[in-house]
Amino acid sequence: MGGKGEPVVLLHGWPETWYAWHKVMPALAKNYTVIAPDLRGLGDSSKPTTGYDGKTVAEDIHQMVGKLGFKTIFLVGHDIGTQVAYSYAAAYPTEVKKLAVMELTIPGFAPAGRMPLWWATFHQTPDVPEALVHGKEMMYLSWFFHNLAFNPAAITQADIIEYVTHYSTPGGMRAGFEHYRAFPQDAIQNQNYSKIKLTMPVLALGGGYIPTFGGNITMPTVIYGMKILAQNVTGITVPNSGHFIPEEQPQFLIDQLLKFFGNTK
Repeated sequence: MGGKGEPVVLLHGWPETWYAWHKVMPALAKNYTVIAPDLRGLGDSSKPTTGYDGKTVAEDIHQMVGKLGFKTIFLVGHDIGTQVAYSYAAAYPTEVKKLAVMELTIPGFAPAGRMPLWWATFHQTPDVPEALVHGKEMMYLSWFFHNLAFNPAAITQADIIEYVTHYSTPGGMRAGFEHYRAFPQDAIQNQNYSKIKLTMPVLALGGGYIPTFGGNITMPTVIYGMKILAQNVTGITVPNSGHFIPEEQPQFLIDQLLKFFGNTK
């Protein structure tokens, strides 16, 4: 946590930690109190055997925010952090001033015909991913950084080592997979939450291009889901970026977030 002003909570995705925001945090901290926790089971957080659904993880974050002395926040999620951020906003709508989400098809709200990504299905398989990836964490996680980024050089080998070091700790990979295994539960929770649309402004961002897949694979779906779940949604495609927006295009993201947070409409 750092900076001063109203609180901005940044929720990272997989296979990352709070460090995903390291290029964004200093600029935001000039105007806001920036809070970037590790999600349940990831980074330096504890690794319980259960409770990886968005609702439970959102409650983790909500309790943390309260203990820090804050009530209302600006909330930002990337990848699985988007699921947690949506759950938080749906559970505590009067406490989220504005919500920004990135790079996730909201569980339960994929467009018809949208095929699941291979790793999302693989990661939900009980026990098998842990067994196959054990001892090969560097090779496995590197694939995602090399293939889901428009500009892989934006994520250095030192950055990858930072992530792999945390995910290689006992229970680290399992905890990451548990977030995916919670997707069916998330979908049910999201259907229940969807009965009341979010009323706070929502900014949905997607990377413009992921070379491995020949184009954008998440921007249309994140917009599709959020427009069902919220009343006031603005969608932006991030130029020259793949999946890892905070690291690939940090200045663009900073500019968009500052503009979004500062807009009183």
